[in-house]
Amino acid sequence: MTHTPNDTRDRPLDDAEVALLRADFPILEQEVSGEPLAYLDSGATAQRPRSVLDVERRFLETDNSAVHRGAHTLAALATEAFEEARETVARFVGAQPAQVVWTANATDAINLVAHGLTAATLGRGGEAARRFALRPGDEIVVTEAEHHANLVPWQEVAASTGTVLRVVPVDVDGVWTLADAAAVVGERTRVLAFAHVSNVTGLVAPVEELVALAHGVGALVVLDACQSVPHRPVDVTALGVDFAAFSGHKMLGPTGIGVLVGRSELLDALPAFRTGGSMITTVTLQTAEYLPAPQRFEAGTQPVSQAVALAEAVRYLEAVGMDRVREHEEALAERLVTGLAALPGVRVVGPPAGVARSGLASFVVEGVHAHDVGQYLDAQGLAVRVGHHCAQPLHRRLGVAATTRASTYLYTTTNEVDRLLAGVAGVRAYFGAEAVA
Repeated sequence: MTHTPNDTRDRPLDDAEVALLRADFPILEQEVSGEPLAYLDSGATAQRPRSVLDVERRFLETDNSAVHRGAHTLAALATEAFEEARETVARFVGAQPAQVVWTANATDAINLVAHGLTAATLGRGGEAARRFALRPGDEIVVTEAEHHANLVPWQEVAASTGTVLRVVPVDVDGVWTLADAAAVVGERTRVLAFAHVSNVTGLVAPVEELVALAHGVGALVVLDACQSVPHRPVDVTALGVDFAAFSGHKMLGPTGIGVLVGRSELLDALPAFRTGGSMITTVTLQTAEYLPAPQRFEAGTQPVSQAVALAEAVRYLEAVGMDRVREHEEALAERLVTGLAALPGVRVVGPPAGVARSGLASFVVEGVHAHDVGQYLDAQGLAVRVGHHCAQPLHRRLGVAATTRASTYLYTTTNEVDRLLAGVAGVRAYFGAEAVA
């Protein structure tokens, strides 16, 4: 890593230091459509620094082996690296190693919890799992702004158990409040599932207050932390959530690995989602006994090199400083929202300028489909996300089929934001939408 001398870590990130950071990311050195690449799609997948790429390659070249299985030297080295990675990630989010379960991604992590509740309702898991059993008429609460990964699993739980899925509504800008949640959460609520940060609006949810609300009626809290853990300091223990899920590929790490963090007493009682090898103690032809958490949820061949690389991504973020990452992105978001809102015919969804949001902004250009906006910007070297961002109900409430989303990260410069604003300013004239308006 070539950046962040010790004497700068108490100061905000500026363009000079961001330029040093960018030198760590080989992919950012290229041009697209003859223009320098401005990668503004980190909300979907973040880029990886050389140190992360190098650590995974080095592991594969020198230590690659199955973990928790062999007695030979490589197996021991691989197992040590694998569990050290778990410790590193756990520390990063304020948890203990036994509370960190490796999953395929955040969607997989949320499904692990959802299917565990269904299994408990069907009588699996024994006496310890009865605390998770759902009854007809019990309620699961989500928000209208959720990513499909934190909505569809709960639809399936409701359909399988006879519970009722209730929804916290959003307003015309896609925003919801603690008061909106309080109007829906009630004595029948058994689960409250919501995103810490919306992947469409950038809204930052009041997690601690929502935890108090849910726990006040005996409900579990499942936090989608995909857009928060990579971008701001997150301490799951301090927040008080019961489960939290996030993905490696959104935080400078590899694809194919996610994390479920859970309270220890809950993980130890939750029935396993997947079954097979690696997560059992004793197997007969009729029955099986499972290892304690977290191994009981890690059936099959584990994502070993991915875990090692994710730990290096965590070390990279820690070296920069997560408070500095958050401050940098919030400043870029303010610049984005203020600039976009000033453009004729452009509607920004989510919190207005002046209200803290994460470092992303989704917008609609009047008279131009989001896909056309994205292609026009791509021709200028500007990589953005277009579509419904796996949040169709939210877009339905917004009254649009799709939005264009620009999302930032620690390697994003103010110049790239300004290039985006200049690009969006030319969209309506290029497509003749000004004449239509």
